[in-house]
Amino acid sequence: MSTEPKTTTIRVSFVTRDKIAKLAEQEGTSMTAVIDDAIREREKNLRWQKVAEQMERTRREDPEGWAEYLAEQDLWLGGPSPTGRIAPEWEGVITPPEGGRADQAG
Repeated sequence: MSTEPKTTTIRVSFVTRDKIAKLAEQEGTSMTAVIDDAIREREKNLRWQKVAEQMERTRREDPEGWAEYLAEQDLWLGGPSPTGRIAPEWEGVITPPEGGRADQAG
């Protein structure tokens, strides 16, 4: 039995194929690896988007629960960041208010 993964063919435009090939060449990897990386990145972005949407819904629909979450977060993290910066994975997902806490954005 072969240990090679089964493969299939998908249709993409010539432009897309050429972009994938160029990235693969620049990275010294296969076109499949470029696609796999892009899929993993997209899945990660969708997970963080869902988390951000759930947090926003909690903030909006359950203010008491949101306040409890913030209080617990302060216990774990030691309060808001003195620099006002947010974690890199949240950049572009939430926008911290001017002079406020990043976790109160919305």
